[in-house]
Amino acid sequence: MLIREAIQDDWPAIWPFFQGIVRAGETFTYPLQLGKDDARGWWLVPEPSRVVVAVDDTGTVLGTAKMNRNHMGNGSHIAGASYMVDPDHSGRGVGRALCEYTVEWARAQGYRAMQFNAVVETNTRAVALYRSLGFEVLGTLPEGFKHPTHGYVGLHIMHKAL
Repeated sequence: MLIREAIQDDWPAIWPFFQGIVRAGETFTYPLQLGKDDARGWWLVPEPSRVVVAVDDTGTVLGTAKMNRNHMGNGSHIAGASYMVDPDHSGRGVGRALCEYTVEWARAQGYRAMQFNAVVETNTRAVALYRSLGFEVLGTLPEGFKHPTHGYVGLHIMHKAL
């Protein structure tokens, strides 16, 4: 697996799984009916943020990660990141590789910590992955997310010092 800078030409490969993940309404706080063009603008963000894709030997996009400042001004020393893995390629270490990559990117950019603002507590695979990489749950916003099958569930704020 290779992780490389995402380019605009990657969007047609990202969009199908991005759309499926968002429309499922289980893990992201994005509008469920987010359109393709708006989604591209929300995900393929300009510098100083960074977007990467994980690809296999054939060039197939397996997943993607977006890295950015979590806050502006006096909070700009904290990084944030988001991840999407094509469900057809889950369980192959793509999410772990992307998360490890973003942590190293943030460290190399001089960020002091990484914070995830809204990790849905029922997304147990992501929570376990982040914990295995040293992230801690700082707190949980009770009923901060309306899950399509579990109802109102918490949103974790997770943090890792770099």
